[in-house]
Amino acid sequence: MLVKIDSTINIENIKYINYLSSIFPNDIFFITYFKGQLTIYAKKKTFLKLIHFNKNHVNSQFKNFLDVFAIDLIKYNKAFRFEIIYSFLSVLFCSRLFIKVHTDEFSAIESLCYLFKAANWYEREIWDMFGIYFCNHPDLRRILTDYGFNGYPLRKDFPLTGFLELRYNDQKAALIYERLTLAQEYRTFNFLNPWTV
Repeated sequence: MLVKIDSTINIENIKYINYLSSIFPNDIFFITYFKGQLTIYAKKKTFLKLIHFNKNHVNSQFKNFLDVFAIDLIKYNKAFRFEIIYSFLSVLFCSRLFIKVHTDEFSAIESLCYLFKAANWYEREIWDMFGIYFCNHPDLRRILTDYGFNGYPLRKDFPLTGFLELRYNDQKAALIYERLTLAQEYRTFNFLNPWTV
C-alpha cells in the first residue's frame, strides 16, 4: 500500500493513517492526504467495511454522507471502466474523506443505502446515467430518464444525439418517439481551428 501526504498534515492524521493501514492492510490500495482531505483507494469487495469503520470509529466519525458520483474512464483505464467516489464529512473533526472504488460495466457494486439513507437517490442516478448496478438497493429504478430509454447518457460511448427523437404530433395530440435520423451533410465536421487562421 502506498501513502502520499503533503506538508500540512498534523501528527493526529499521520497516526490515523497508520492506524487505518494496520487494520485494513489488504483492503486499501493507496492513501493520499492533500489540503486537509483524506482520499482512500479501496478494493470493491471490502470497501463497505472501510466505510462502516470510518463512520462508527471514535477517532474518525465520518457520519455525514455528502455525495457519490461516478466517472467513466474508458480511455484511461482498460481494466476498470468506472471510478465511484464517495464523499463523507466528519463534523466533530472538521475533515473530509473520499473513498474511491473502481468497477467495470458488467459487475455490480454493493449499495450504501442501509448505512446512509441519503445514498438512495444518488445510486439511482448513477444507475440511470452510467448503468452501474448496485446490489441490495431497495428501489433501483430510473430517476432522470424515461422507463423505455435505451442506453446510459453519461457513458462516453453514448452518442451525443441519442437514439430517439421526441416531438409533439398535432394530429394525434400526443408526444411521440421516432428513430433519430441525421442527414449525411450534418455528419461531416470541419476540424480546422478558426482561431489559428
